Parts: sequence; structure tokens; C-alpha cells
Amino acid sequence: MKDIIAKTWHLSLIIGLRFLGLFVVMSVLSAYAHDMPGATATLVGLAVGGYALTQAALQVPFGVLSDKIGRKKSILIGLLIFALGSLIAAMAENIYILLLGRFLQGAGAIGAVIIAMISDHVKEEERAHAMAIMGMVIALSFTAAMVLGPIIGGMSDGVPVLFYLTAGMALLSIVLLFTVVPEPPKITHSFAEEEAKVKDVFKDKDLVRMYITFLFHSSTMAVAFFLIPLVLKNSFHLPLGEFWKVYLPAVFFGIIAMGPSAVFGEKYNKGKEVFIISIAFIAVAFILMGFSKSLLLFGVGVVFFFIGFNMFEPLLQSFVSKFAKAHQKGAALGVANTFAYVGMGIGATLAGKIFEIWSVEGVSITILIVSIFWAYWIYGMRNPGLRGTIYLHTDKYDKSKLDTIKTFDGINDMYINETEGTMVIKYDKEILDEDTIRGKLLKR
Repeated sequence: MKDIIAKTWHLSLIIGLRFLGLFVVMSVLSAYAHDMPGATATLVGLAVGGYALTQAALQVPFGVLSDKIGRKKSILIGLLIFALGSLIAAMAENIYILLLGRFLQGAGAIGAVIIAMISDHVKEEERAHAMAIMGMVIALSFTAAMVLGPIIGGMSDGVPVLFYLTAGMALLSIVLLFTVVPEPPKITHSFAEEEAKVKDVFKDKDLVRMYITFLFHSSTMAVAFFLIPLVLKNSFHLPLGEFWKVYLPAVFFGIIAMGPSAVFGEKYNKGKEVFIISIAFIAVAFILMGFSKSLLLFGVGVVFFFIGFNMFEPLLQSFVSKFAKAHQKGAALGVANTFAYVGMGIGATLAGKIFEIWSVEGVSITILIVSIFWAYWIYGMRNPGLRGTIYLHTDKYDKSKLDTIKTFDGINDMYINETEGTMVIKYDKEILDEDTIRGKLLKR
């Protein structure tokens, strides 16, 4: 684990700073935007969620760009755009300039690129732990933001200060990127250049199942954050200042749940089973939140939601990088994150409409139905544990023989890590065995 932390802490810190910058204004932005010249309820809502629209639109382009020009250059471009958007938002004197700033903040869509770069630095079997580390950093960023945002935002001219701080975090991230983040390993692959197109990341059925899972996963998060504050305020009459009493234990148990999820999903190859259990937690959580008449039971529902939601976190990005070919990781992760951001918008919008018609119970029943379909969808996915990975050192194995196994049934991907002098072959354990592959590539 120490080795994984050493390889990923700097990238996790960069993405954590970026999320801190996004989260820190969320708790006060709507109240601030409402009083700006030209503001309407619709435009205020757009100011709060507008960044997700540009995030969704640009995840894939940034992922593809990173596959072509390199991860660091793409991250630099994204951070500069994010910093510019933060500065514009800080100086905004009307709602339209604020919207421009928020859209630009989202346009620095580097999340998938950073995740792809983390995948470049760690081995296949280490990725779940690496994603868990990143997830915990993001969780800490969210927790800190929920405390700092209201404190600083409540001061005179506090919200512009938050945006300036956000710009400063982006610039700090650039410094970290070029001082402590090592260059990713140089990788060459044996597949034709025309295969590295965005449309090709939809050819793998398991990848497509992961994209839809990203959509459902983020949708349930949006629905939960729509539902929880409304019920706490309207049904249980809990003051805003005491919401933390419900959120804190939920965040705590959610973070704890990530560890076992990573172990069983990756080490014991039970990823599909972990996903189905997570969906069950989410379904039960919404039933409790929708039908509970006591604050205690509602709080248990919130805890269950965070457990179910967070159990996905260390595995989602890892599984996409496992299913995707080496030269498609950036594009595949970009597509996955695009589905996630689209899910946020769809989830919140539909939850609001359903709430108007059928109230809290209707939202809960809807999520229960979605969860049943979601579990069935996941059930058809092949467990990533059936895909093996072999690392062969080029001093003992002949990389010129890679073409001889390229057309074998069961070969999913292969590439050469020039930096470490290894060939990496990903194969289907149900079709091929490791000894056969080794025998074909052994130097004579």
C-alpha cells in the first residue's frame, strides 16, 4: 500500500484540490447568485449546476486529447481553464458573467485524464487501492468544503474570496504537476491506430455496462442530495446548522465501506457481487428515507446510501481501465465520466418533477424500480476477475513475438511499458492460460 500511495498521492492531491474548489462554493452559491443583477430562479439553478454541463461535454475530448498529446499537457490546459473560470466568477457583477465563469470552471474537465494517469502509474491489481486513495481524498475535500464554504461565504464579500481561493488551488495544482508528479511510463501498443477512436470504446459490452452504471450511480447521488435536505428541513424541521449531525456519520461509514469494497472487488475478484450488494444498500436507503417517520430511521437510510454509494467508488474507475485497451483508457474514462455528469443532471431534474407529483414516497419507489433494473444490468456483466494480466520482462521474453499472439482468441490487449522494460498482456482466463502465452513469447 505504501508503494501505491507513493505513486498516486500527488495526483490524488491535485484532483482533491480541484474538487475542493468546486465543492466549497456549493453551499452558499445559490443565495449569493439570487441577489445578483439579472438573476432569475432558472439562471440561479444554472449557476449552481452549469459546471456539470461543460464537464459532461468535454470529458471525452480531454480524454482523447490526453491519449494524443500526453496526460500532463492535457491536465495543464484544464487547470488553466479552471483557474480562468474561477477568476471570472470572482469578479462577476451580474448573473451572466457568473454563468460564464461557472461554465469555464467545468470546461477544465481533467478528472478522467488524472484517473487515466493514475492507471498508467500502477499495475492492474493495484488500481482499486489507488482509486480508493483518490476517493478518500475527494471525500475529505467534500467534508472540508462543507465546513469552510459557509464560514468564509458568510463573511462580507466572502463568495468572491471563495472563487479567488479556488483559482489559487488550481495554480497550486499546476506547481505540483510539474514539480512532484513523475512522467507516466512510455507505453507502446500493438493495435492499429484506427482502433483508438471514441466509437471503439463502445464495442466492449462490459465497458458499455460500466458507462450505464456510471449514469445510474451519479443519478442516485443527485436524487439523494435533492431529497435529504428537503426531508430534514420540511419533515423533521431540523435547522440547517444541524444537518451535519446526519451527514457526518454517513460520510464516516461511507469512507469505511470503501476498504472492504476494494479488497473483495479486486483481490478476491468479486467486483460484480460487490456492485449488486451496493445497489441493494442504495435501494433500502431510499425506502428508509422515503417512508421513515422518525429522524433516527431516516438517518439510518442516509448512512445506508453513503455505504452503498461509496462501495462503488474504488471499483468504478478501476474496472473501466481494466476493460479498456491501453490506448483507449483516456477516451473510455472520458466517456464514463460524461455519463456520470449527465446522470447528475438527469437525476436532479427527474427527482424534482417526481417530487412535485408523488412527493417523497414517489421518488423512493422510482429509485427502487431503477435499482432492480440496475442490478439486472450488472448481473449480465462478466466479472473483471476473469480477465488476467501478465507482466513479462523483455530481457527474458521476446517483444518481437507479440504479433504472433495478437490474433489469438482471448487476447484482449497488449502493450509494452518501455520505461520498465515489460510487456503487458491482458487475456481471458476462460479461453487462454498464462503458460501458453509465456511459452509463445519466451526467448529461445
